[in-house]
Amino acid sequence: MSNRTGVLEKRPFMFWMFLLAALMVTREAVSAEKNISAARGPVVWYEVDPAWPQRPAGVEWDAVSGIAVDRDDRVWVFTRAEPPIQVYGADGRFLRGFGQDVIAKAHHIKIGPAGGVWVTDVANHTVIRFSPTGQVLLELGTRGEAGDDEHHFNMPTDVAITPDGDFFVSDGYGNHRVVHFDQHGKFLNSWGKAGNGPGEFETPHAIALDSKGGIYVADRSNARVQVFDRHGKHLDTWSNSIVPWGFAVTQQDEIWVCGSSAMPLGEGDAMLGVPPKDQLFAKFAADGRLLQLWTVPKGADGQEKPGELNWVHAMAIDSQGNIYAGDINGRRAQKFVRHE
Repeated sequence: MSNRTGVLEKRPFMFWMFLLAALMVTREAVSAEKNISAARGPVVWYEVDPAWPQRPAGVEWDAVSGIAVDRDDRVWVFTRAEPPIQVYGADGRFLRGFGQDVIAKAHHIKIGPAGGVWVTDVANHTVIRFSPTGQVLLELGTRGEAGDDEHHFNMPTDVAITPDGDFFVSDGYGNHRVVHFDQHGKFLNSWGKAGNGPGEFETPHAIALDSKGGIYVADRSNARVQVFDRHGKHLDTWSNSIVPWGFAVTQQDEIWVCGSSAMPLGEGDAMLGVPPKDQLFAKFAADGRLLQLWTVPKGADGQEKPGELNWVHAMAIDSQGNIYAGDINGRRAQKFVRHE
């Protein structure tokens, strides 16, 4: 037998050995992929619901500066249009609206533990508590007058309410302070001044509370979140992570922040992050650890598509973990459905 004949006789054997080896490698790769998938935790992501909400004719939207969710997952939209306060169901049905002839320029909105609807009006320099049906129950500040004392605000931005009814106001665009009141609206304390040191602020733009009484202030133009106790003692600073515009706090004391990534203050810019270069949602633990980061495409003025945001200003989380967001230039509220 010649060498050539021997090689030809061995070829079928070599072919089957090669095929067997390839199958074993493929099987091992598939098995490894399954092991990786089994070991990997759930990946959380969000998808816009383009059909939410069903806004009826005659109900307007402009800049949506505030958004909140109550204990029944009703969504409260605060907009610079008529009516300024609009209530929607989780399914998108319009329920009611109110606030005409009371609100001049909407900013943030919060739902208190007792169900009160708290808003800040940056044009009238007031903080107002409504009943859920629209009755004015409390108004603080001197309407139409800016100031920096116990009876005045200067463009207040947000309010946070404790379970016992005390509340804290971030005051805000004109002033650089946090103001503490009791449940009846009696002035108790204030702290803060312009600057970038601990306890100093440049545009305290939003405020939130956790279940242990920690107070979180969105120190927007300093690109940081500052943390205080209820007496104004500085506890922590979260820097170099996000330019914060709005808060949402879950029952697990997860601190959600919406805004943009940090960038230098441009020539002629009055405030850091305006205009924002991107759109971010970040979830932090109460100790400042970053737990989750989610980005949304930034839309072009007047051409925003569903799922894009343009100057995201406020966010809220419902009981299912869905995110609601309101933006300024996009002039709308959107629902982002949680998946994993």
